[in-house]
Amino acid sequence: MSTSYAPPVQRLITELSKLPGVGNRTAQRLAFHILRSSGEDAGALAEAIVDVKEKIGLCEVCFNLTDEARCRICQDSRRDHGLICVVEEPSDVIPMERTHEYHGVYHVLGGALSPIDGVDAEDLKIAELFARVQASGADMTIREVVLATNPTTTGEATALHVAEELRTRAPDVTVTRLASGLPVGSDLEYADEVTLGKAFAGRRSV
Repeated sequence: MSTSYAPPVQRLITELSKLPGVGNRTAQRLAFHILRSSGEDAGALAEAIVDVKEKIGLCEVCFNLTDEARCRICQDSRRDHGLICVVEEPSDVIPMERTHEYHGVYHVLGGALSPIDGVDAEDLKIAELFARVQASGADMTIREVVLATNPTTTGEATALHVAEELRTRAPDVTVTRLASGLPVGSDLEYADEVTLGKAFAGRRSV
């Protein structure tokens, strides 16, 4: 990496290059864009970064990102709270919502099972999902759990593990998996709305 820049500029480039998908050249372009920006715009960007780190946490129910105790989806009485869609990351909720095919609530696991990487069931929000399903009562009964983990090796392993456990713990709950239409080996974040919509419409039991 070039060291011809003033230390503050070099530090900015270094920090920007740590972002996913941002190489050194892109980091340099972003750094110089920030330098050309007004002090007000640069300050707003810095404040937004600090603000999101200080105010954003996890929903106490579904573990999606929120600035309150419960996220807006969990607070919405118009949603079908008897239908839970299980996803790996908060970023997976956004493409799901864009399909306009799903009107239930979510449960974010915080990743996928990957023993080779040291990620076990205890490291994810799987136990919380089981507790959430088993805690449903007369006022709110969980009817179906849609497993929408990514169609990757780790995502499939996670879906199978959750499905097997739910069949034992909550046999009355229907467990489904997103249907074909999602390309194997890709992430939900990059799927288009039509593909995701068809996957929802054709989900199957597991």
